[in-house]
Amino acid sequence: MGCTDNFKGIVYAILSSSTFGFAPFFTLMLIGGGLSSFEVLFYRWGVASLALGCFGLAVRQNFRIGWRDLGTVCLLGTARAMTSLSLVIAYQNIATGVASSIHFLYPLAVACGMALFFRERISWQVVVAILVSLLGAVLLSAGDLNAGGRHALVGIGAACLSVVCYSTYIIGVRKTRAARIDSAALTFYVTAFGALLFGCCGLLFDGGIRLVTGWKMWLCVLGIALPATAISNITLVQAIKYIGPTTTSLFGAMEPLTAMVIGILAFGEPFTWMTAAGMVLVIAAVSWVVLNNASGSGVRRRAGAAGDR
Repeated sequence: MGCTDNFKGIVYAILSSSTFGFAPFFTLMLIGGGLSSFEVLFYRWGVASLALGCFGLAVRQNFRIGWRDLGTVCLLGTARAMTSLSLVIAYQNIATGVASSIHFLYPLAVACGMALFFRERISWQVVVAILVSLLGAVLLSAGDLNAGGRHALVGIGAACLSVVCYSTYIIGVRKTRAARIDSAALTFYVTAFGALLFGCCGLLFDGGIRLVTGWKMWLCVLGIALPATAISNITLVQAIKYIGPTTTSLFGAMEPLTAMVIGILAFGEPFTWMTAAGMVLVIAAVSWVVLNNASGSGVRRRAGAAGDR
């Protein structure tokens, strides 16, 4: 893999995790506005799939996939949808910072899954970077476990389920037939499947999906559907294809960092020494991996040039 591919993958990974960090803010705004969890997720995935579909048609994207790929897309769509649902449940029962901190265990889950099931060799630098970024996420998310919550065990269980589902999705994008599907097409089908799934759940458990009214609510819908879902997911798929699941998951450290900045600016949350330390650790871990990838690509380039001579 060349230096350009590494750079592209890193940029996509940072963009994906940064935009995904907006999800807790818009989710809680919509729930606070009276929508149920299934309604929030239906609008999130429905509007995202509609936007991706329109964009694809505008650029003449080929959305054709084989019948054998359909099963893979449905499984990946289920894993991604369950990630969103479990996180919404977690946000409603424990502090969002704590939920984000638990969710950020997924880089470790991805690394372990790749090592156990696909015999991927993970460098000690990546392991250290994951642990450092995990510590940073914990410091960023430090807070009262039950802040605004009702059932702590339910929230913790839901956050842990999100780790399993999200790591399964990330590995599946690279190690299944999905790796051969165009990123835009795959993201469209995954989001459309999620919208269909949550629409059915809304009909079964809520008696239907209510129409969102009011420009503020629609701004929140667009916020959670476009940057936090459409952009986040398509750049995630691109990042996985360029730099692999393990390195991509490491850059998820930007998620709690984004959530922290939003909390300070939008909700007036305090900026403590723990927040500052967490931010420094996250940036240090991400920077280390970026520099390590850059130096590794440089060494491989020089070795290739020497071999040509």
